[in-house]
Amino acid sequence: MHRSSHTISKLAAVLLFISLGSTMIAREVQEHGLWFEQWICDTFFDGYRPSRYTQKWDIPAEANTRHGHLPVNPKATKLGSPIGLGDALRQFDIIDGPDSFILIVGFWEQTTPATKSWVNTQAVTITPERWRTLWHPITRADLLRLDAVIKDTSLSLEEARKRAKKIKSERPFSEALIQINPKIDRSQRRLQCSLSFNAFFDHLLPGVSRVSQPSPTLWNRPIPDMPDTAARTFQR
Repeated sequence: MHRSSHTISKLAAVLLFISLGSTMIAREVQEHGLWFEQWICDTFFDGYRPSRYTQKWDIPAEANTRHGHLPVNPKATKLGSPIGLGDALRQFDIIDGPDSFILIVGFWEQTTPATKSWVNTQAVTITPERWRTLWHPITRADLLRLDAVIKDTSLSLEEARKRAKKIKSERPFSEALIQINPKIDRSQRRLQCSLSFNAFFDHLLPGVSRVSQPSPTLWNRPIPDMPDTAARTFQR
């Protein structure tokens, strides 16, 4: 009995370690994105700040007075990694809107143990029609069906994850370029989406270099290094 209790305690400690590690890594990634977005806003959009986290565009068209008067969504990710796009339903609804938009993606690499540097940056203008091709053949009804499973609190976390995983592995989700990412844990039940690194370049920027660049720029402005952000390590 004592040995069993000890084993359970060790398992609980391991699970807590994994949970904390995942949370810290997620927070680190969010910090990179926030730093990048704020630099973009300060440099090109007169210091604009979103009024709320859930607004449709990170930078609305009215704040973009110098680069086409289009809404802008900045994103940041590690070079080679998928580009997180946020709420799936909100991103899907772009296909039915009148607005083209500018997607800015900054790619970083861990260049030293204590430094992450921007190594590739792209800005691409996307029409609703072009955005639709990335979602095909997913419909809004498909997303709502999956979202209902994710948010069904009568299901345990484990059962909700199991059902969501099965649904996203089947048509139409398995055929779309946009990747659907259910987020199900004790603190959230959300339906998010992403675009793979290769799909981003293959379908939105064909022919554009996707490799690390020595001095990436955005609209002819060099991107400064981020504050020191060492790779996450954890005490054993």
